[in-house]
Amino acid sequence: MQADRRAFAKRTANPSVKPAPPAGPEGPPARFAAPVDAALRTAGWQPGRWDIKQAEIWADTLREHASPAGHRHTVFPAAVEAWAEFGGLRITPTGPGRQIAPATLDLDPLHGLHMARTLGDLGRALDTDVCPLGAESDTQTLLAIDTSGRVYALDHTGDWYLGPDIDHALSALLSGLAPVRLTAG
Repeated sequence: MQADRRAFAKRTANPSVKPAPPAGPEGPPARFAAPVDAALRTAGWQPGRWDIKQAEIWADTLREHASPAGHRHTVFPAAVEAWAEFGGLRITPTGPGRQIAPATLDLDPLHGLHMARTLGDLGRALDTDVCPLGAESDTQTLLAIDTSGRVYALDHTGDWYLGPDIDHALSALLSGLAPVRLTAG
């Protein structure tokens, strides 16, 4: 099972997922598709948003926490950068999903405070470290990020790959694109 997840991690390092199309001939390429951009801006995001102070508070809280069995979180730059830009946002999608229902998100990494063992297990299976990112509000699905910036969802049905970076993951979640299930074979 771990070997299969490691192989998946290597295959997804450079996925064929394409970024959002350009904004048009008059401007630079759009970072997010219009509905995703609208949902993010309504939640308080804007280009250049960077709350490193709050990100460092979350990092310290996660590093200091130990489960009763002694499991601890690993914090790394990709997580801190994602928290600095998107942390604290509560994002509601603005339209219908393309393949599945779009997710309402709460990007607070402390949703995963008591999930150190679970995230550690996933990280070992993928041969990387994994840190909490937030949660889907309606389902309490945990969102997580690895050291390369890849994003995952963990729920009672399994573990899911959301994208090679936070931008792709947010676009998939808010657009209702079906995630890829991590499987053992």
